[in-house]
Amino acid sequence: MPADPTPATDAATDAATDAATEASTDAATDAAPDVAPGVAPGRFAGAVAIVTGGSRGIGLAIAQRLVAEGARVCITARHADVLDEAAATLPDGRCISVVGRAEDPEHRAEVLRRVADEFGRVDVLVNVVGMNPVFGDLIGVDLGAARKIFEVNVITPLAWVQDLVAHPGLQFAERGGCIVNLSSVTGTTPSPGIGLYGVSKAAVAHLTRTLAVELGPSIRVNAVSPAVVRTVFSRALYEGKEEAVTAGYPLGRLGEPGDVASAVAFLASADAGWITGEVLTIDGGLLAAGGVA
Repeated sequence: MPADPTPATDAATDAATDAATEASTDAATDAAPDVAPGVAPGRFAGAVAIVTGGSRGIGLAIAQRLVAEGARVCITARHADVLDEAAATLPDGRCISVVGRAEDPEHRAEVLRRVADEFGRVDVLVNVVGMNPVFGDLIGVDLGAARKIFEVNVITPLAWVQDLVAHPGLQFAERGGCIVNLSSVTGTTPSPGIGLYGVSKAAVAHLTRTLAVELGPSIRVNAVSPAVVRTVFSRALYEGKEEAVTAGYPLGRLGEPGDVASAVAFLASADAGWITGEVLTIDGGLLAAGGVA
């Protein structure tokens, strides 16, 4: 009786299968671009986002994250040189930049015109731009500075929403647009020295919830509320005392711009399709531990 040919056949088949699988895996690995942890390539394929205050820090990190996940972006900021440097970090054809002050109606009109001409649509608006030129107790704050803070931090995000929703060519509501605002934990718990900034960010949180109610179901509106993030903007809150500051954070570190960017990408995506009116705290556990920024 001849020997059973099955074992040899199975061995040959297994070897061929292993070789084919290994070759396929190698090819896929070679073809795949480098992807940062947590990034979902293609999640924003075809989408267009406007990111105000997008030249550095949190705003730039958000723009970079959205582009990494397939979006095209328009970033804005006041200073042309810094904005140009930021745009240079993004792939050709994926970004346009428009210099100007976010509170300026003519600047907003120019941004929307450029986006309409070059991209033809807007799916996501991220209101990052903000300011805090004063430090001290509310009782002594200059009222002119207070008005300026509210103009930039509260009125300006509302103005961007109004202008975008009203634009006849971009069809933001018809596309199921999404808005993400930048609040702060200082708007939840009073923080020494930056009380007025916190009051403005509390207003942003309530603006977010109110817009979510008014603009649904066509448009979703959410916000992120970070604690201290390592940026130029918040450097005075930790520089020279970072070890003492981070001692109050259960996760043992300050935030990074990418921490906020990942949360914004989630809220702006279809993964958060049943979330609106939320203010997502991103604070390394600070508030849970009873801390303040």
